[in-house]
Amino acid sequence: MRIAEVHIYAHELPVRNGPYTMANAEVWSLDTTLVKLVADNGLVGWGETCPVGPTYAPAHSAGARAALGELAPGLIGAPLLQPRVLQRRMDSLLNGHAYAKAAIDIAGYDILGQHTELPVADLLGGAVTERVPSYYATGIGTPDEIARIAADKVDEGYPRLQIKLGGRPLEIDIETVRKVWEAVGARARLVADANRGWTTRDALTFSHACRDIPLVVEQPCNTLEEIAAIRDQLSHPVYLDESGSDLTSVLRAIGANLCDGFGMKLTRIGGLQPMSVFRDICDARAMPHSCDDAWGGDIIHAACVHVGATVAPRLLEGVWLAQPYVEGHYDGDNPVRIEAGHIALPQGPGLGVRPDETLFGAPLASFG
Repeated sequence: MRIAEVHIYAHELPVRNGPYTMANAEVWSLDTTLVKLVADNGLVGWGETCPVGPTYAPAHSAGARAALGELAPGLIGAPLLQPRVLQRRMDSLLNGHAYAKAAIDIAGYDILGQHTELPVADLLGGAVTERVPSYYATGIGTPDEIARIAADKVDEGYPRLQIKLGGRPLEIDIETVRKVWEAVGARARLVADANRGWTTRDALTFSHACRDIPLVVEQPCNTLEEIAAIRDQLSHPVYLDESGSDLTSVLRAIGANLCDGFGMKLTRIGGLQPMSVFRDICDARAMPHSCDDAWGGDIIHAACVHVGATVAPRLLEGVWLAQPYVEGHYDGDNPVRIEAGHIALPQGPGLGVRPDETLFGAPLASFG
């Protein structure tokens, strides 16, 4: 079974009740990129990649499409039965651009699952649950507003809250976390996520000011070097997000004891195949981690849930989806959505999602 056709689509995802705010970005609408692979036996698979604008990470929608356009001609005839072989084929055609390659990888797994009549979770080693925990990321807001949202989300059933911080006076960040703790207490696990928005001074000040609150500090500073400089002085565990850019950086961080866990993005690391390797590395070292992506619709959501369902429950920090911020679904019959703070594993072979491609219009480019 080999790739016969590659089609690339663009689709706009306005942010519901936008904007979505982080320390380094304000997002009103996202431009997602979809890939449709057609196998030589007629099976169709879908992949997706959706960077959160051009400033969150070294990735953007136009870059994804340019990279996919570079890859696609060389992928015609590539094998679909061996995901690692497909990854090596992509690496031989284009250096880097893992977030674009991820869309091909996901679509390849979707076809492989249909061919074998197995869900993607089984292809990745087997699901250990049919209902994965999610978590809610608040965005940046006033202390009272974020505390209210946090209490509402815990009442809905979310077991974990990620409080977005940074990009403003540190005193407001500290007040926000204290008000959230007053509102929810130990009813949910708390993560203070600065999205690289703090200096080392800010991170130390925050951690010392909130030392009585049990929480995790996620990606407080921009670089691994900054985090290494303050790691032993912090009062809280540290998770890496943006600095876990590939398997090499993950191995470096674990080997140098720079973190206690990870927030990992599926497309950032290159798709389901490298994500499963990351999962196994974390399992070997008992490192908790999430299975997320930056944004996107049902296709990327399904992929995140499938890999999340294969993670040892004691190590799974949750699966974050953009679904609460996205209007509608690609597949109205089998939507991927959060209910009571958890997500049901999609059923059926492959991703378990069959998108209505009329939503995407004509492809931007087709090959094969």
